[in-house]
Amino acid sequence: MSSSNSVTVQILDKEYSIICPPEERNNLVGAARYLDGKMREIRSSGKVIGADRIAVMAALNITHELLHRQDRPEVASGGATREQVRDLLERVDQALSDDPVSKND
Repeated sequence: MSSSNSVTVQILDKEYSIICPPEERNNLVGAARYLDGKMREIRSSGKVIGADRIAVMAALNITHELLHRQDRPEVASGGATREQVRDLLERVDQALSDDPVSKND
């Protein structure tokens, strides 16, 4: 692939240049925007510090959403899904606040 197939996206104030087929460009940009939004939400909560930890939390949240939708395809991102994601986030936040290692990062 040539550099003309390179797409630059910005995620949490960092630029990433990614090579992808032209027909996937819009999907890649959309995915990067979605990830950026999730990471910004986590960062703004103030409960998770460090880009690596924020990225892992965002990945967990997005994976949870995906797996939940696969398990229950008839439910289209309704209130129940949001409530379960909130519950998961609260449990992870609690675990991180109880973790002495995360307090030293």
